[in-house]
Amino acid sequence: MVHGGQVSDPHLPEDSLDPGLYIVATPIGNLGDITLRAIEVLRGCDAVACEDTRVTGKLLRHLGISKPLWRYDDHSEHRDRNRLVESMRTRAVALVSDAGTPLVSDPGYRLVNDCRAEGIPITAAPGACAAVMGLSLSGLPNDRFLFAGFLPAKDKARREMLEELSVVDTTLVFYETAPRLLKSLESIRAILPDREVAVGRELTKLHEEMRRGLPDGLMAYYEANPPRGEIVLLVGPPPVRVMSKADGDTLLAEALETMKPSQAAAHVAKSTGLDRKALYARALELRHE
Repeated sequence: MVHGGQVSDPHLPEDSLDPGLYIVATPIGNLGDITLRAIEVLRGCDAVACEDTRVTGKLLRHLGISKPLWRYDDHSEHRDRNRLVESMRTRAVALVSDAGTPLVSDPGYRLVNDCRAEGIPITAAPGACAAVMGLSLSGLPNDRFLFAGFLPAKDKARREMLEELSVVDTTLVFYETAPRLLKSLESIRAILPDREVAVGRELTKLHEEMRRGLPDGLMAYYEANPPRGEIVLLVGPPPVRVMSKADGDTLLAEALETMKPSQAAAHVAKSTGLDRKALYARALELRHE
């Protein structure tokens, strides 16, 4: 049981787990965000595979748990990953990252695929995820979103990625580091200048911050207040364009060059959200003008 963020009795008997891989989400900052199920898995497993044994060791000590810690990340050699997979035939192994949900811009992808190929049972204890928390706090549209991981460090690659994503009509979610935030905001200003942006910083921690605005304003703020800590960077969808009658006529005229009036009306309605029947009537008028 957990009381006040601490395990109340670390000497309670542990329920053993069946052999396999257990993907366990850990807190992204506040240690109180560990789930009861995550604690059960960490108590019941035979070993914990982790990015940094010092970081995971601190969490386990906080929980009153002692387990063998095996260092693992996606750069581990293939033979090391093979040994880890083989161990899961007879042992329950928990996979954790330094913070948050493994595989979400964290190690684990190759390990999960190798386990699947070898028929190793896999399950997960879900929990904290900075991308989802940032989306919740930003106030940006969240009925659909695209998580795109870390933006590239080099300017050219970063701008190319933003150009590629500029056609996506939904909120974009990135991870970013504090030293690169201003460069990323500059790229967003250049490629997506009219999009609302939200910067989530130090989420769940003492100095948690969520700031939202246009790229120019956010750049001015963070130039005056250099950011620190881990960052979730969100870019809102394109602003809704109000179509004028002239705009509709232009699109219809272009479509009528290769389409019948009914097809042209359907095409323009789909791309603009304008009423199809009204567009069809106008297409007939334009055809006869």
